[in-house]
Amino acid sequence: MRDGALTRGDLVEVRNATEILETLDERGELDGLPFMPEMVAYCGRRFTVDRRAEKVCDTVNSTLQSRRLPSTVLLDDLRCDGSGHGGCEAECRFFWREAWLRKVDAGARTVPADDDRQAVQALLERTCGNARAEGDEARFQCQATELTRASVGLSTNDPRPYLRELTCSNVSIRTFTRVMSRAVVMQPMHHFGVLRRPKGDNVRSPRAEPLDLQPGEWVRVKPLPEIEATLTTNGANRGLHFDIEMAAFCGHVMRVASRVQRIIDEPTGKMLEFGSDCIKLEGAVCSGERSTGRWFCPREIYPYWRECWLERVDAPADATAGRP
Repeated sequence: MRDGALTRGDLVEVRNATEILETLDERGELDGLPFMPEMVAYCGRRFTVDRRAEKVCDTVNSTLQSRRLPSTVLLDDLRCDGSGHGGCEAECRFFWREAWLRKVDAGARTVPADDDRQAVQALLERTCGNARAEGDEARFQCQATELTRASVGLSTNDPRPYLRELTCSNVSIRTFTRVMSRAVVMQPMHHFGVLRRPKGDNVRSPRAEPLDLQPGEWVRVKPLPEIEATLTTNGANRGLHFDIEMAAFCGHVMRVASRVQRIIDEPTGKMLEFGSDCIKLEGAVCSGERSTGRWFCPREIYPYWRECWLERVDAPADATAGRP
């Protein structure tokens, strides 16, 4: 399948295990991008293209820049459950090379899924075998850790990647106008060091009473001034930064999705263990509409919340959470 053949809204079918294996090298990769063991369960199933990976944020090099994954799309809201990567709880969205997919018509008959157990087992063995490297300290390899190898860098000042978001149908004209209106104001402010980001006056993070929040409970995100009262001068609370994207959720009532215990550190591949409260909220993901240098990123990464940024509330009458 040629690069750019798929666009937002296309119905696709993930190829079977035999076909996927034919695209992979001995490392279980296609052009540097791993096909992960967590993706095997989706072989033979149908999904809708959500976005092309034309402009994604760089979380490996910790730079406020974007990268492009050629011939790659994201499907629906398919996320990694970490089962093949030591129980990582980041829940990153999968990247899918177009070679792993076939476009189908909405009315086309569903072909029975490939039942070749040997091919499925071979695919699992190849992908699992490359997901973890043992040594003095175990290191993991996933799509997030290998993003740099699988992509090409983009210049923040090059207008073409921004325009491509519109021309490839990733975003509507309305969304493009809204985001670019922010970008033309915020990007120069960031460049000249005058863009204000959430931060506090504390040298050390102040103590706070634990809430012991559990999945399913409802919380309200505190107003930004109250959150900034918990932050240090570099915008963190016990090492966890409050990102500018998170400020959009202030005042919103949301439900706790989970407590996070462990995630893979993308630059090193090491497993990080959280020793203190770290919360994910349902529907609270990075929009790619407020972060300088990362405009239009479709990864929708879950930010992590300290309990001191939240307050427990009763469930709303309609039991639904709003999103900004």
